[in-house]
Amino acid sequence: MIRSVDKVSVYFRDAFVGTIQMAPGSSQCVFEYDKTWLVDGFSLSPTELPLTGDLLYADPGKFGGNFAIFEDSLPDGYGLYLLDRILRRQGTSLEQTSPLQRLALIGRSGMGALNYRPEIQTTYGQDYLSLDDLDLAQDKALIVLSEKDFTDASLLYYNSANSGGARPKIALVDDEGVHWIVKFRHLTDPADIGKNEYLFMQTASKCGIQIPRIRLFGGKYFASERFDIGEDGKRIHMASAAALLKVDFRRQNIDYTNLLALTGYLTQDPEQVEEMFRRMVFNLVADNKDDHGKNFTFLCDGSNWRLAPAYDLTYSPAGSNREHSTSLFFNGNPGLDLVIKAGTGIRIPKARCLKIIDMVQSICKDNLPVIRELI
Repeated sequence: MIRSVDKVSVYFRDAFVGTIQMAPGSSQCVFEYDKTWLVDGFSLSPTELPLTGDLLYADPGKFGGNFAIFEDSLPDGYGLYLLDRILRRQGTSLEQTSPLQRLALIGRSGMGALNYRPEIQTTYGQDYLSLDDLDLAQDKALIVLSEKDFTDASLLYYNSANSGGARPKIALVDDEGVHWIVKFRHLTDPADIGKNEYLFMQTASKCGIQIPRIRLFGGKYFASERFDIGEDGKRIHMASAAALLKVDFRRQNIDYTNLLALTGYLTQDPEQVEEMFRRMVFNLVADNKDDHGKNFTFLCDGSNWRLAPAYDLTYSPAGSNREHSTSLFFNGNPGLDLVIKAGTGIRIPKARCLKIIDMVQSICKDNLPVIRELI
C-alpha cells in the first residue's frame, strides 16, 4: 500500500504556489494560493483558479474530486495503464488512490512546470532509455500491453515522463541536448503509424500551422520536440483545453466554437484565434477525428498565454462513432457552411475563411493519400 497524503504543496518550478487539501468530511479538493504567490504569481487556470486569497473548491463529482488543472498533470491511456500495473504489484490500484495520492505519485516527474510535494516514489533504480534503445522500448511496450509480462512496466513508466495519449512513449534527450517525446506503435496500430504521423505533421506545417520540431528516428519512430521546456532549460506552464474548460476529454463534449472563444479569451490575439481556426480546418480536411480536448494545449510564461505548437495531427477516421471528438455547432461531421459560420462568428472575415479553407484543402490534396473536402 502507498502511504496516505493529507495535503499536497503545489510548486511552479521551485516556487511555492499553494496547497491542496480535502474538504472536511468530503471527497472534494480545496485549494488555497500562497500569499507570496498572490503578489508575484499568476493564475494557474483563469477559468478555474482565479488569483484570489479565498479558498477555492473543486467541482463536486468531477475529476475524482480534484481540480481539472491538477488532474491535467496526470498521464492518460498508456501512462495510467502502466501506473496501475505498478501499483497492483505493490498491493493496491490506481482506483484505490485519493486525488492527493495521485498528485504525489506524479511529484516532479510530470510534463509542464507544475510539480507536487510530497512525492511518492513507485520506481527505483531504473535506467534512462536512449536513442539506441528505441527497438528495445517498442518490444517491451508490446509485451506489457499484450499482458504477457509486466516486468518492464516500471522501466517504461519511468521513461514516459507521464506524457499523455494512448500510444506508448518515452522522453529522452539527444546528444545535442534536445528534449524529445518518441512515440511507439500500440498493439492495434499499423506498422507504418510513425511514418504516417510524420507525413501529417509535415503537411500541417505546409498549411501554416505551428508545429514543434519533428523527427522520424530509425525511419519509423515519430518524435516531437517537447514544448514544455524552454530554450533556457526551464519548464513552461501548460494546460490543455480540456482542463481549462473543465471537461472530460474522453467524452464528446467540446465544440470548436469553445476552442476558438477560449483562444481569444486567453491570448487576446486575433492571429492565434486564426491559428486555432486553421487547425480546425486541417483536422476536418485531413479526417483527424481524434481531436479531443487534450490535443489542444496552451502555454503560459507567467503573464501571457499562447497556443502551444500543434501535435497529434494524424489520420484518425474512427473518432467518436465516426464523428470528430470535438464537434462544431454540435455537429460531428460539419460542412463548409458551419466552418464559415464559426470563423465569421469569431471575427475572421468570410473571404479570409475561404482563403484558409482553400489553401488547406489544396495542400492536403497534394500531400495526403485521402482527404475530406468541405462542401
